[in-house]
Amino acid sequence: MYDKYVSPFSTRYASDEMQQLFSAEKKFTTWRRLWVALARAEMKMGLPVTEEQVKELEAHVNDVNYAVAEERERLVRHDVMSHVYAYGQQCPKAKGIIHLGATSCYVGDNTDIIIMRDALKLVRRKLVNVIDLLGRFAEEHKAQPALAYTHLQPAQLTTVGKRATLWANELLMDLEEVDYRIKNLRLLGSKGTTGTQASFMELFEGDTEKIKEVDRLICEEMGFDGVVPVSGQTYSRKIDSQVVCTLSGIAQSTSKFSNDMRILQNFKEMEEPFEKNQIGSSAMPYKRNPMRSERITALSRFVMTDALNPMFTAATQWFERTLDDSANKRIAVAEAFLAIDSILNIMLNVCDGLVVYPKVIEQRVLKELPFMATENIMMTAVKKGGDRQELHEKLRQHSIAAARVVKEEGGENDLIDRVCADPSFNLSKDEISAVLKPINFVGRSVEQVEEFIAEYITPLREANRDILNEKAELTV
Repeated sequence: MYDKYVSPFSTRYASDEMQQLFSAEKKFTTWRRLWVALARAEMKMGLPVTEEQVKELEAHVNDVNYAVAEERERLVRHDVMSHVYAYGQQCPKAKGIIHLGATSCYVGDNTDIIIMRDALKLVRRKLVNVIDLLGRFAEEHKAQPALAYTHLQPAQLTTVGKRATLWANELLMDLEEVDYRIKNLRLLGSKGTTGTQASFMELFEGDTEKIKEVDRLICEEMGFDGVVPVSGQTYSRKIDSQVVCTLSGIAQSTSKFSNDMRILQNFKEMEEPFEKNQIGSSAMPYKRNPMRSERITALSRFVMTDALNPMFTAATQWFERTLDDSANKRIAVAEAFLAIDSILNIMLNVCDGLVVYPKVIEQRVLKELPFMATENIMMTAVKKGGDRQELHEKLRQHSIAAARVVKEEGGENDLIDRVCADPSFNLSKDEISAVLKPINFVGRSVEQVEEFIAEYITPLREANRDILNEKAELTV
C-alpha cells in the first residue's frame, strides 16, 4: 500500500460507513439485486422466467465471484456483460434470463440512484446531529453578550448563542434540501437502449401495461415510489448535479462556520476542542491551531468546486446519451459524498466540544462598548437637563479623541473618563456604569435564541429521536 496512491478519504477522513456505500461490494451486489428484481417482475408479468431461476439468482446476490468477472472483463472490455457472465457461472439454471431486455444502464444507473439515496440518508443523519449540537450550544450561551461584526469591524452586540443559531439555521436550510432530494429521487427503471422500452415492447408483444407494471414492481422491490417520467438511455445527469449541489450547500454552511471559528480562536473568545497530547506546531510549542476548522474549510472548498463536474456533464450530454459522463461521475459524485461525510464527522467532533472563554469575550466587549453606548449616555444626560445637540457634538469629539488613544498610542479606551470629566453631561461614573451593562445592548438576541430552539430545533429533535447523540472520533 505504500508504493501506490491511496485516497486520503479512505485513510484519513471518510467513515467506514460512507466508504462502504461507494465500495465495489455495494455496487455489484446492488447490480445483482436489480437483476433479481427484473427477473421476478418479468416472471410475474408472464415471461418464461421460473421461480426456481429467481431463487437461484437470489441465492448468489452476496457472494460475487469477482475473479471470474475481472478475467472476463479483460477479454470483452465491458463491465456489465462481464458480471452477467460471472453471475451466470454461479446460476446455470438462470443464466439465460439474466439481464433479459435490459441495457447496461439498467444496473448502472439504477445502482447509482440507490447509492446516492443511501448516502444522502447517512448525510442527513449526521447533519441532524450537528444541528442538535449547535442548538444545545446556542441554548447554553444564549445570554452571553459578545461583539458582533459587520465588515469584520465591531458592530452592535449579539450573544454567543445567537451567533450559533446563524450557523444552525444555514444547516437547517441544507437539511431541507437533503430531505427534498431523498423524497424526489426516482429510479431509471427498465427503459432500454434509447429510453423507448423497445426491447420490452418486443418481449411483451406490445402490452404497455405489463411493461409499466415491470417498472412499478422493480421500484417497489428497491424501495422507491416510482421511475423518472422520461429518459434517454440514462437518467438525466441533472440529477447528479442537483445532488452534488445539495452537498455543496452543506459545504458552504460548514465553511462559514469553520471560518468564523478560526477568527474567534484568533480572538481567543472560543476554541475548537484541543486534546491533551495534541501538538499545535512543530516549532512553536505554545500554539493551539484551529486545525479541525481549517480542515473543514479545506474539504468544503473541494466540494464546492467539485459541484462544477456534474454541471458540465449534464450540460454536455448528447441526445439520448454519451459516455463522457462515466469516468467523471465515478470520481465526482463519490468523492463529493466522501468529503461531506468527512466534514460532518469533524463538525460532530468540534461542535460537541466547543470551548468558550467568557472573561475574554467580556473584556473585548467592554473595550468597544463605550462607543456603542454613546446614544444611551446622551439620552441619560438629556434626562438630567442636558442639550441633545451640544452633547452629541461633545460625544463625537470625545469618541475621536478616545479612538486616537487606542489606535495611535496603544492605550485603553478612556471615553468614559472623558465623559465623566465633562460637566456638560453631569454624570458620575456609577451612573454611566449603570448604562454600560452589556446585556442591555443585545436587543432580542436571548428571545430569538429561545424562539429558534422552540420553533425549529425542538421539533427536529422530536422527529429524529432515534438518530440523535451520534459521536465522531477523529483519527487525525
